[in-house]
Amino acid sequence: MKKDVSGTLGFVSQKDIVYNKLLPYADILDDESNDILGQIKGNLGRAVQLREIWPGVLFWTRKLSTYIRLYGRKFSKEDHVLFIKLLYELITIDKLEISMMQGLARLLINLLKKTELLSREDLELPWRPLYELQDRILYSKTEHLGLNWFPNSVENVLKTLVKSCRPYFPESATQEMLEEWRPLLCPFDVTMQRAIGYLELFLPTTLPPELHHKGFKLWFDELISLWVAVQNLPGWEVHLVNLFARLANDNIGYIDWDPYIPKIFTRVLRSLNLPVGTSQMLVPRYLTNAYDVAHVVLWVSALLGGPSKQAQAQLSGLFNSITSFFHPSNHGRWLMKLMKLLQRLPASVVRRLHRERYRKPTWLTLVPDSHKLTEADITAFVESMMQPVLLAMFSKTGSLDAAQALQNLALMRPELVIPPVLEKTYPAMETLTEPHQLTATLSCMIGVARSLVSGGQRYPEGPTHMLPLLMRALPGVDPNDFSKCMITFQFIATFVTLVPLVDCSSAVLERSDLTAVEREMCSASAEFEDFVLQFMDRCFALIDSSTLEQTREETETEKMTHLESLVELGLSSTFSTILTQCSIDIFKVALEKVFNFATTNIFETRVAGRMVADMCRAASKVHPAQSLKLLVPHCCNAINQLAVNEEVLSEEELDKELLWNLQLLSEVTRVDGDKILPYSTQLVQILQLTLHLKCKQGYTLACNLLHHILRSTALIYPTEYCSVPGSFQQPTQDYLPIKDWGRPGDLWNLNIQWHVPGVEETRFVFYVLDLILQPELLRLQRYAQGERDMTRDDVLQSLSIVQHCLLGAGSLFPPLRGDQAQLIKYVSRENYRDAICRVMRQLLHHILEHSEDDTKSLFSIIKIISDLLHFKGSQKHEFDSRWKSFNLVKKSMENRLRGRKQHIRALLIDRVMLQHELRKLTVEGCEYRSIHQELMRDLLRLSTSTYSQVRSRAQSVLFTALGTYNFCCRDVIPRVLEFLEPDRSDVTQQQFKGALYCLLGNHSGVCLANLHDWDCITLTWPAIVRSGLSSAMSLEKPSIVRLFDDLADKIHRQYETIGIDFAVRLQTSGVPLPPEPVPSDQEEAEGLRKQAVPLFQKVLLLLNTPALCCRPWKFEHIAIGFMSLLLRDDHPLPSPAVLFFVKSLNHDSLLVRKVAIAAVAGIMKQLKRPHKKVPVSGMKELAGLIAGDRPDNQWLQYNSSSLPRTQQDWEGCTFVEKTHWGYFSWPQKLMMYAPSEEQPKQGLTREEMTEREQIIYDHFSDPGFINQLIEFLSLEDRKGKDKFSPRRFCLFKGLFRNFNDAFLPLLKPHMERLVADTHESKQRCVAEITSGLIRGSKHWSYGKVESLWELLCPLIRTALNNITVETYADWGTCIATACESRDPRKLHWLFEMLMESPVNGEGGSFVDACRLYVLQGGLAQQEWRVPELLHRLLQYLEPKLTQVYKNVRERIGSVLTYIFMIDVNLPYTQPTASPRIKEFTERVLLRLKPLTEGDEEIQNHVVEENDVGEQDERTQAIKLLKTVLKWLMASAGRSFSTAVPEQLQLLPLLFKIAPVENDDSYDELKRDAKTCLSLMSQGLLYTEQIPLVLLALQEIAGSSSWHARYTVLTYLQIMVFYNLFTFMSDQGAVNDVRALVIRLLEDEQLEVREMAATTLSGFLQCNFLSIEGPMQSHFEALCKTRLPKKRKRELGSVVDTIPSGDLVRRHAGVLGLSACILSSPYDVPSWMPQLLMNLSVHLNDTQPIEMTVKKTLSNFRRTHHDNWQEHKQQFTDDQLLVLTDLLVSPCYYA
Repeated sequence: MKKDVSGTLGFVSQKDIVYNKLLPYADILDDESNDILGQIKGNLGRAVQLREIWPGVLFWTRKLSTYIRLYGRKFSKEDHVLFIKLLYELITIDKLEISMMQGLARLLINLLKKTELLSREDLELPWRPLYELQDRILYSKTEHLGLNWFPNSVENVLKTLVKSCRPYFPESATQEMLEEWRPLLCPFDVTMQRAIGYLELFLPTTLPPELHHKGFKLWFDELISLWVAVQNLPGWEVHLVNLFARLANDNIGYIDWDPYIPKIFTRVLRSLNLPVGTSQMLVPRYLTNAYDVAHVVLWVSALLGGPSKQAQAQLSGLFNSITSFFHPSNHGRWLMKLMKLLQRLPASVVRRLHRERYRKPTWLTLVPDSHKLTEADITAFVESMMQPVLLAMFSKTGSLDAAQALQNLALMRPELVIPPVLEKTYPAMETLTEPHQLTATLSCMIGVARSLVSGGQRYPEGPTHMLPLLMRALPGVDPNDFSKCMITFQFIATFVTLVPLVDCSSAVLERSDLTAVEREMCSASAEFEDFVLQFMDRCFALIDSSTLEQTREETETEKMTHLESLVELGLSSTFSTILTQCSIDIFKVALEKVFNFATTNIFETRVAGRMVADMCRAASKVHPAQSLKLLVPHCCNAINQLAVNEEVLSEEELDKELLWNLQLLSEVTRVDGDKILPYSTQLVQILQLTLHLKCKQGYTLACNLLHHILRSTALIYPTEYCSVPGSFQQPTQDYLPIKDWGRPGDLWNLNIQWHVPGVEETRFVFYVLDLILQPELLRLQRYAQGERDMTRDDVLQSLSIVQHCLLGAGSLFPPLRGDQAQLIKYVSRENYRDAICRVMRQLLHHILEHSEDDTKSLFSIIKIISDLLHFKGSQKHEFDSRWKSFNLVKKSMENRLRGRKQHIRALLIDRVMLQHELRKLTVEGCEYRSIHQELMRDLLRLSTSTYSQVRSRAQSVLFTALGTYNFCCRDVIPRVLEFLEPDRSDVTQQQFKGALYCLLGNHSGVCLANLHDWDCITLTWPAIVRSGLSSAMSLEKPSIVRLFDDLADKIHRQYETIGIDFAVRLQTSGVPLPPEPVPSDQEEAEGLRKQAVPLFQKVLLLLNTPALCCRPWKFEHIAIGFMSLLLRDDHPLPSPAVLFFVKSLNHDSLLVRKVAIAAVAGIMKQLKRPHKKVPVSGMKELAGLIAGDRPDNQWLQYNSSSLPRTQQDWEGCTFVEKTHWGYFSWPQKLMMYAPSEEQPKQGLTREEMTEREQIIYDHFSDPGFINQLIEFLSLEDRKGKDKFSPRRFCLFKGLFRNFNDAFLPLLKPHMERLVADTHESKQRCVAEITSGLIRGSKHWSYGKVESLWELLCPLIRTALNNITVETYADWGTCIATACESRDPRKLHWLFEMLMESPVNGEGGSFVDACRLYVLQGGLAQQEWRVPELLHRLLQYLEPKLTQVYKNVRERIGSVLTYIFMIDVNLPYTQPTASPRIKEFTERVLLRLKPLTEGDEEIQNHVVEENDVGEQDERTQAIKLLKTVLKWLMASAGRSFSTAVPEQLQLLPLLFKIAPVENDDSYDELKRDAKTCLSLMSQGLLYTEQIPLVLLALQEIAGSSSWHARYTVLTYLQIMVFYNLFTFMSDQGAVNDVRALVIRLLEDEQLEVREMAATTLSGFLQCNFLSIEGPMQSHFEALCKTRLPKKRKRELGSVVDTIPSGDLVRRHAGVLGLSACILSSPYDVPSWMPQLLMNLSVHLNDTQPIEMTVKKTLSNFRRTHHDNWQEHKQQFTDDQLLVLTDLLVSPCYYA
């Protein structure tokens, strides 16, 4: 290593991990990393040159990712680019095995992660290979047939990969992408989702401004107008939103969003799905496709700022309107979304501020100055968020979200954020009755701690709150309330970490340069000592109340409970934090106090003892010299005195005092190693005395002591974690500790104090080992060789000592090497690991032979073996949990605004330590030596032992080891499989089970049964199937059955298609040539093919051997399951396997048949002959962007006058099968199938077929086989649950596609028989065959097709007449499947037949509805290409709209939705040739005239008979209306755009019918009307439509029916909320709404007035209207309306008269005031007290006024009761008196 490299790397590194430079051995790392990097580059280059993907490339890329984990991106820019280009080429190799692709992709993502390191000049990556990869995998044509098995994670990996490569796409990419995907934009088709998804994923948005015309300007207008036009949240709208959010964030200041802002916020609000208004019906669509909060937040935070400030105004509006939903009393499924919004938005704004102000400028576009966030913007943002955040603190979902939001808000504006939180915290600390308040406020205080303590110019008085907070938090250390205790510990620890606890009160006198706040802080700091002592008293009380005697009287559970261990952790970490931060004076006082407490009492060692010992350990860690001086001599003396007499050593139960002192001593020694050395002789003496105690508890404590002494002298670790480097021990004149409050650590001057074991300490370690470990090893060896006897307890004790020695000094032992000297006597200093290993193996074999039931010793040996293999000074699981907790603490205290690692010093030191441990744990893929092999065999033997616990522990060690050593699986597998051999008779059931478990693996590690390696699979799969014949296998044991199920299940879940062909074509350039000659391509390809293909066939043959026929059925299932996994798309199955699967189609077992059906469908795909395609010629492009029905795509549409009805027409017709082509724009080349002469020959004879095809042909031509097959297929599987099966459809489609109509004659009689039988399973079978036939006949000649339809048309007719409730869905699916992706002109027979007369009444209403359903299924698949059929259907249905039967009405409604689906209002789209809503509505309204004109109530008095001659127009109109309602309901969520003007004409009618009360007893008509209104009110409105709607509503509000007037209000509530910002951006509309509500307040009908008041208060509450002077004075004037004098009237005579207009006006005024009061349920604005006074005057008015006032007051009381203490402050004393009178009901004094 020590080459002559003068400490330099020789290149400029891209970005190292900085923490490596702070390690104590930092100077050797450069050489080390250069060495590794050199190896990686050389070997990777060689592997690529040799085209050896596996194992070469794979092994070295794995090494590269380890290198990045340990050293960061420590290579030059050139290397970086080369690595990326190489990996990119590897990933995009065609046919690369998916799991390899995934591994390489993850590495590439990691290399591309830091975008700022490489600019667009350095690197350019093409986009098309990635697109082809995505398309091949995510939209695989063969995956659903079981020919490809992809891992589940592949989708996410690919998406992240594209995201990482996106910034480097060339500038021409945008245009190319648009040309590629625009033709797919057909909104009715599934391709829309795909195209928009691709655009979202691929479109680059980070181009520099001068290239914008080649970037987003090409598509922005088009896509944003599409987004604005589409209404009902189709699935792809979410992708658009994500794309816009990214665009906005990457190009702040370059796009003018202002025109779209109200629309954006309206849609965000709608997407939150908040419940509004009185009837809460949601369109089901909104629940599934709502926007993703993360992207919404990104978009909103990118819109803020800029000159117009519009976004902030709308954002404040958004929060004002939803604030009340955050109140803790509200709860619902929408709450999670709101909390997420609240938590993420501040974080996103902080990220943006960091980018604008603190981030180093990189090549990415900067935000222009005009659009940066100004101070005013930030203040406005923080203010708009404060109210909801403060409410959310106490939410039911916990206070975490609010705490994170507060943490980020406080970074920006501490002076606005912290005071209100403090206001809530102080009272919460006083309260005893509401502990929830305390936990919530404390967790929020922890979030803002850093902003509070560091003060700064914005919030200088912050630090003065710290001491009062700490002192008041102390009562929270409460033994009775666990969660309160934990949060208090966390709170104290957080604050103390930030602040040095130094008493600097003397500085007030000594220094004159202090500000007022600093003086206050100095004098306050005198209380620190008090705080520490009080905290300790609290802890002692906690410990006293949790001694074992108190909590559990001598019960068995001697361990700590989970809660106690958490409290212990909290206590010890908080106490050690406090002592770390103390000045030496405070420390001495604290130490004395702890020492006295620990030495004057004797604690039991389980619970209380552990806590006290932890406190002492904390003290000795901080200042070892002072602490050890007190504690060690004390403990040693006590132990020596007690253990002086001999019998103590052999006592079973030891004296409590002895145990306690041992425990204390063992914890105190966990300190800096060189501080222990002075006491080494005393400590060793104690060890010798106590390690051989008889009492188990005693020697365990002694072993801990041994472990800790060795560990603290042998490891490398930092010795202090103080928040300021150096110490606080300087005079206050020069150094003022309060200046360091909340100061971050300085990464470059951390001054870490390391403990690195020196010569002395190493000598001491080996001295102890020689003294203690060696005699134990000798004893154990002699015992294992049978030379001496030991009791089991003695063996266990010896093992325990060995194990603790290994754990303590493991870091000094080199890794296992293998065989060396036999004799132990001369153990050289290093080689203890090998020595222990040898003895352990001897002992293990001895125990297994002589006393296998000594499980405790076996457990211990397993643990030791595991440490021998893996332990290098720290445990993996401990490291993982520390890494996790480090990240949590970092998150809770980081400063995201500044960034740049501004963490607290203790955290930075912790991170450096973690880096050191990571280096220790990341072992290079260890070589697998013979010693490892022997240990693995021992582990395997233990894994198959008799006792289940021994087995499971040994297995987990085995699995870890399997993951550590390269290629050791191949060595282990044959040994595991020996236990499963059927011919071995000596295998016990336990061994059999153990072996199965070994194959199964654990949930995270390797699964031996499913390695990605043909060699292993060839061994394991056949063995698993064969094990069914083993004598140890008994299916009576449920555990074994379950194991086989789990194994099969895991293999099926985890199997991924394994590559066969590893030949690679790479265009590598710039990789150095290796010295050896490169083998030629042929040799390579041959070599690899040679390996894999035979293996593949061998597996199949082994699984298929006839000898296995006598095995139990379970294993047949497993065998056929495994075989089905081996189907692939690049290599056809061998003929024997094809034969096996075809035969299995008629197997007795249902499971086997199911697998076989899927497999044969896959085999058909493998055997499919490719069909040639040619581009369509003679296409005319229209200029400009026009979508929809245009002259140039008319030829695609169905036209009954030019259908291909002859052979000649058929061949001359250009069939385009896919529905989306031609709707939006034409692709560059539209492909169609070549004429039939150029296609593969149809209708082969048997001689022309391949062997595989012949097998299938023979079976399916055999009538017996077909009879049996149809018999099986028409059985029912699960009654009532069966559905049309796509698998079977694929099977038949394949048969008819590959073999033409060869089997039709045999099947025809079966189909005719089945279709006449109405049983559901028979009908379903014939439906599956029919759809397979229609789709399979795609390439048949015209003659064959024509004769096919002659057979099918009567069949389908019969089927439709025999249709039943159970089968109509299957026939619908059948026809829909048959029409999918087919040119409608090919199926004209089918469509003409279905259109004959669907609603003819034959067979009753049910059959009519079903015929329509089936027809709808077929037409819906054809989308926009059959306008003629849609027109014909509409014409046919219009006279039939007055149907009597409900089911037919509903079906017609649904059909109408599909007929009008194509009439969309999208940008760039021509008016459709299909039927249009407008014309239809006009015709309908004419027929509804009798209802709109009359004024009488519309009753549903229809005689349900259709043959009573013609009824009057009115009845007909009512029937028609019912159907129209069904249509409106069906189309509410489905269509893309709502036809508002047309629906408005129906509104008056609906308002007339809809009932007011919520009551289900109404007839269908009224219920439907109500539903329609509810759905229509939620629709999205555009600015130009609002006046129309309001006009209609105003008209209805003048109607004579009060029901209609009442319903107007409920409609208005929902409509305004769901379109809030669109309304608010139009002042005229707001005024109209206000006028309408205020007009209805004075309605003569009481219910309408009350509803108007509710509506008004809702509008006020969501800040749609504001409470202004004029409105208030209007109400007050109304209130003063004089009432006529009360005449002397007898009760009951005059009361029922209609109230006079004066009373109505007066009531309206009171209702108005009441609405204002109820509009702010959770606070008391300044105008409220006066309004309450004005109301109270009317308490004794006549009814209904009195009632209203009472209700208002009781509601006010209910909502303000919680925080009445704060609210009281708003009122004057006189007002309070009046209020108390009003609120306390008079009956108390009666």
